[in-house]
Amino acid sequence: MSRLDRVAEAVRQEASVIIHDKLKDPRLGFVTISRVEMTPDLRYAKIFFSVLGNDEAHKKTKEALNSGMGFIRKLLAQRLNLKFAPEIGFYEDRSTEYSVRIEEVLNELKESEKPVAAAKEITDNEEKEGKDEQVKPKKSRRSNKKT
Repeated sequence: MSRLDRVAEAVRQEASVIIHDKLKDPRLGFVTISRVEMTPDLRYAKIFFSVLGNDEAHKKTKEALNSGMGFIRKLLAQRLNLKFAPEIGFYEDRSTEYSVRIEEVLNELKESEKPVAAAKEITDNEEKEGKDEQVKPKKSRRSNKKT
């Protein structure tokens, strides 16, 4: 793990704690900090967040985070021992919503296939039963007597 990755992870953890514990904004929804991307010189940090809720909740949370950006940066500078406090920017991460939607679609497909699979199983069983009736062993015309 490189220094860049360690600093990005530290920024992610500290930003998450600051947002949940220190930022008191009624516009703030249920926020999760998903990842942080830092420039190689550690001067800029892109903080990606996801919000549980509708588009209105996303918009309000983005406004709350942007208004508290200076406060969050100040606390990050105090908590992280870096030469420079990174400039931060907040970006929406909709990947969790996308994965939830994919899961819903897969579940719908699975549910819609159950009746089809059950019907196919019934027809397969009927075909097997029909074949069993048709395939009867023929009686041998030869006698088993030894001559």
